[in-house]
Amino acid sequence: TQNRMYELVDELGLETFPTYNSGQHVVDLGGRRSRLGAARGAVPKLGPFVLADLFRGLRRFDAVANSVPLDQPWAAADAAELDGQTFETWIRENLRTDLGRAYFRIATEAVFSAESSDLSALHAAFYAHSGADLETLLSVDRGAQQDRVVGGTIRISEEMAARLDDRVRLSSPVRRIDHGGQGVRVELRSGEVVEGDRVIVTLPPTLAGRLEYSPAMPSWRDQLTQRLPAGSVIKLHVVYDAPFWREDGLTGQAASDRGPVKVTFDNTPPGGDPGIIVGFMEANDGRIWGRRSEAERRDAAVACLVRYFGPRAAHPLEYVERDWMAEEFSRGCYGAHFTPGVWTAFGEALRTPVGPIHWAGAECATVWNGYMEGAVRSGERAADDVLAAEGAGR
Repeated sequence: TQNRMYELVDELGLETFPTYNSGQHVVDLGGRRSRLGAARGAVPKLGPFVLADLFRGLRRFDAVANSVPLDQPWAAADAAELDGQTFETWIRENLRTDLGRAYFRIATEAVFSAESSDLSALHAAFYAHSGADLETLLSVDRGAQQDRVVGGTIRISEEMAARLDDRVRLSSPVRRIDHGGQGVRVELRSGEVVEGDRVIVTLPPTLAGRLEYSPAMPSWRDQLTQRLPAGSVIKLHVVYDAPFWREDGLTGQAASDRGPVKVTFDNTPPGGDPGIIVGFMEANDGRIWGRRSEAERRDAAVACLVRYFGPRAAHPLEYVERDWMAEEFSRGCYGAHFTPGVWTAFGEALRTPVGPIHWAGAECATVWNGYMEGAVRSGERAADDVLAAEGAGR
């Protein structure tokens, strides 16, 4: 259902290829390592009580998620109750087994790069509904991880920038926005000023809140941006001479309740050389290991891969990482999450323009919130809003 991204990739003359998904996944839960078929809907080898608990919990969560209006999550029938508790509280109330709860916690870390205690239950439900359902967010087969762009998704930005030519200004970060009845004045860090009738701010909300505004943002907008933190994640690639796990009948995908790398995928290029496993230190693991040295993170990551894929994983050719929490223009990933109480108290401020200032980005999307698909849809909506406002003003 990420239709706009596929259309954009095609428009830019780019190609996609499927994430490797042939064989079996590695599941490491409760100290037990097992293999799981890659087919969508497959379940790990768990006891009957755990399976019953997990299926019941998933059904309950899907029912809650489907009841949340995508354009107004705060208007859900149980919005106040859901937004008044963390997702961790919901998990404890609706799952009875340790492994059932572990599944939901691992899913939360993988999707939000946050602990289940960090975000509201209403936000977890909205987000899952926005991306179809929780299984779709986690899946490769007909899921959010299904396809990749040949050459990397950076090619999308590069091709768009090339077609826009000098209208794209690099290395020109904005410091301040003056807005009023006479349009906007956007001041860069260099001191240069760019003027216009309107401006669209596409920064994540917490970074948008760090810009200077004159006049200052209304309290309801500023209070919102104070409450939308980014997730905590270090993304890492471990490179081998070949994707040896495929010879063992494995997909390269692993899920575990033991870190610091709890989720992995096969990130090998289309030609199959070299072999690359991509993994993530997320949520508390990212926060803890972000304070340690790269050598320590490398050793810990490789140790996890050895646990998942065997002794051949102990000898990588290269280790490459990116601490997204340290990046100035992200300060975390993959996007913002709503803490308890924010949707119901401040949700209406998320997309509401402030005079000539409009807001867009993945966090502002109603469909596929937090994803590139959502970012494109949000950008189109903001562009339509600006055109409509300009037309009405003439």
